[in-house]
Amino acid sequence: MKKHLLGLAMMMAAGISAANAKPEATNDIPLDWPGVLQQAEGQTVYFNAWGGSQEINDYLRWAGRQLQAQYGVTLKHVKVADIAETTQRLLAEKSAGKNSGGSVDLVWINGENFRSMKQGKLLFGPFTQRLPNWQYVDTRLPIDKDFTESTDGLEAPWGVGQLVFIHDTQTLRNPPTSFAQLLDVAKSHPGKISYPQPPEFHGSSFLKAALIELAANPDTLYHAIDIKSEKERFEQTTAPLWQYLDALHPVAWQKGGKFPSGTSETVQLLDDQQLLLAITFNPNAASAAIENGNLTESAHTYAFEQGALSNIHFLAIPWNAQAKAGALVAINFLMSPEAQVRKADAAIWGDPSVLKKEVLAKNGGAEFTLYKSIPEPHPSWLTAIELEWQKRYGNQ
Repeated sequence: MKKHLLGLAMMMAAGISAANAKPEATNDIPLDWPGVLQQAEGQTVYFNAWGGSQEINDYLRWAGRQLQAQYGVTLKHVKVADIAETTQRLLAEKSAGKNSGGSVDLVWINGENFRSMKQGKLLFGPFTQRLPNWQYVDTRLPIDKDFTESTDGLEAPWGVGQLVFIHDTQTLRNPPTSFAQLLDVAKSHPGKISYPQPPEFHGSSFLKAALIELAANPDTLYHAIDIKSEKERFEQTTAPLWQYLDALHPVAWQKGGKFPSGTSETVQLLDDQQLLLAITFNPNAASAAIENGNLTESAHTYAFEQGALSNIHFLAIPWNAQAKAGALVAINFLMSPEAQVRKADAAIWGDPSVLKKEVLAKNGGAEFTLYKSIPEPHPSWLTAIELEWQKRYGNQ
């Protein structure tokens, strides 16, 4: 309860700060919502978002139809493998002085990509307080921080992610509940355990979760690290991770010479009985996969005993977006009870909602339960870990 109250107080403070802050590049956007709706009509919003899930792609096609029918806004899903690609494109546009008419209107981000965009002044806003559907957001969720970075109204919460595992209860009745046990399972069942190849999001998340369990002092992961000036601290902190992976890879799938491309491939390999565990950042993934015929009904999602690495994923607008009004309307719709209830439906996507439970219940949403949460480390650690992983294992 104290954590909830503290989170609420921090959110209120952040909200006041964002509301009083002077918005950047808003002179071309009406201050009133009816004016935003009027300007948005007829605009095309180029939405850069991960395209690696058929369920998510289908959901965004539905959202596009609704935006066109209700507001006259066209939503174009620009499928990307890694939002870091979009970040680099926006940095290039910033360097070239392209401060209007940008190629990206809306982006699905969190973590290191948000930090990079914020530091590079690549984001429009603050804007969240202007959205009519902001009133429905559950402010007890950690929406004021993104991987320890203050959001400052520059990105709007869209869903809740948790790093969890899926197993088939018919083939693995007693799954591992820690990374230490995972290694034991891998040794007992050679070739049956793996994780996506970093820097793919799920693979990198696997490394972070493992390090939190294995590190002698995991608290240090929540403070920024400068790999150039603090190389010794990095090496001491991460040494247990590399020792662990050195032991895991020889008994892993493909003997660690190859890794799955992402969560979708781990689910397919699980269904094909090539792997004993799949990895996902959606606590409802097993139910969604069963509904869509991608997993047997005996599949089950669970989290390790330490809890599940958790974060909020967000929507943001680049500073030079061509269709800012259309992007605001799109975000507001994606945060609406209608869109959030549909997104949380396991038969459609199964992504947990960021709205208040009473709002979801009033709009026909089903109850959902989240696992014990482990906060994300500071994003500077992820960058350093990915580079070190690539040096050690990327060219095997």
